[in-house]
Amino acid sequence: MPTLQNYQQFEGIHWETGTVRNYYDFRGVKAPHTGAPYTEALLMGVSGGAVMGYFVFAYKGYDPHARILTRNTFDPMETMLQRLGAVQEVRQTASADKAVRNLVDALDDGTPAITWVDAFSLPYDPQPYEWDIWHMLPVLVFGYDEEADQVSIADRARVPLIASTGELAVARARIKKTKHRILTLDMPDPEKLPAAVQMGIGDCIKLYTEKPPKGARHNFGFAAYQRWADALRRPQMKGSWAKEFPRGRKMYAGLESVFSDINTFGKEGYAERDLYANFLDEAAVILEKPVLREAAAQFRLSAQAWDDLGRTLLPDSVPIWAEARQRMLDNQRLFLERGNAAAAEGQANAERLIAIRRQMEADFPLSDAETTAHLEQIAERVLRIRDIEEPAVAAMREAMAM
Repeated sequence: MPTLQNYQQFEGIHWETGTVRNYYDFRGVKAPHTGAPYTEALLMGVSGGAVMGYFVFAYKGYDPHARILTRNTFDPMETMLQRLGAVQEVRQTASADKAVRNLVDALDDGTPAITWVDAFSLPYDPQPYEWDIWHMLPVLVFGYDEEADQVSIADRARVPLIASTGELAVARARIKKTKHRILTLDMPDPEKLPAAVQMGIGDCIKLYTEKPPKGARHNFGFAAYQRWADALRRPQMKGSWAKEFPRGRKMYAGLESVFSDINTFGKEGYAERDLYANFLDEAAVILEKPVLREAAAQFRLSAQAWDDLGRTLLPDSVPIWAEARQRMLDNQRLFLERGNAAAAEGQANAERLIAIRRQMEADFPLSDAETTAHLEQIAERVLRIRDIEEPAVAAMREAMAM
């Protein structure tokens, strides 16, 4: 069975932009403005760029969680590929045997296969969850050896990852919509890149300042920052943290979920603001608009403010929360640097995070007054990020109007 022996591309981190970045790097595609591989930052910007999205979810039998969106989630991969002029070949089947043949055929042709999997069905990335959940995402399969029962995968880490053929089969079949789907791509059209960059910046500006394509306006952009701050400060409002995340395990679950969204799972902290700043620096060259560098500098300030927010959510002044914060960061680092080789350490961290979550039910470390003060500190930092990003978006708007 085929394995691409010369596959060495693990620079991309996010499951969409990182996977496409790695795919094109392997295929030898070079960006016209640099002569180097397309960067993940550039692909992120073309797909719609940085956003702020704030949502709260509570389902029976699960901890409530707050979700912070840090990048465009409105069909970003399809949007990115269309804007780049990349012709897609999708192969999908209801047959497990045919699914394997499709995958092997792509490898036989000398190209890795973008393959949809349930990340939580694969063995290499321990997750601190007490219940059965799933997350379908595209990864890059670059080897399939049935005799050795081994699949080689590039997926959100800087090292090759390994699964068994059976584990891959389960992960591919988890959800009907993407069951057994693979994708291969033709080369992007370099002449389309300037327009793709312009449209990506336009998406970002709109998602910060206008009603989103779907959902309530207060869930996105600058309105979402205010909505979140109000929810932290105003206990009587609908959707307040006092109601959705009351003191105890539920409040800790909210803090933990926000920290995770800012720092882990397909990203390396800073709510991806540093990555988006890198895109704006590239866009300044591609579009010949130096003003975009001002926006990039402002987003780098925002990145530091997001990092400060993370330390405020789970502060050193509460040792058990600081431990949880560090264990989440350690798991991300272990996964990025060592993949399967760190699975046992990662699982130990995951089990400790579960134990901390359970401890919050009966041994919450803040009094009522301290809880109120803590939420106020978070609200102040949320609005500080908004105040930093407003001039960044204004500079983008100014540049695009020139």
